[in-house]
Amino acid sequence: MLHGETIQSPLPMDIPWWMADHFVFFGVLYAVLFVLCSGLGYVILKSVMQARQDEHGHGHGSH
Repeated sequence: MLHGETIQSPLPMDIPWWMADHFVFFGVLYAVLFVLCSGLGYVILKSVMQARQDEHGHGHGSH
């Protein structure tokens, strides 16, 4: 990668990690994306598990 050249893709293997500004920006970006996706995955998984329990009559609202 030449000085002043923009990155070709935001994929981790295409980023010049030796440049401090790219390292900080993409490091924070990927950390935030990881946290958001992890939280979303947890909520989806918990919703699916709760729906399965409710389906079998073991939920909190069944009498």
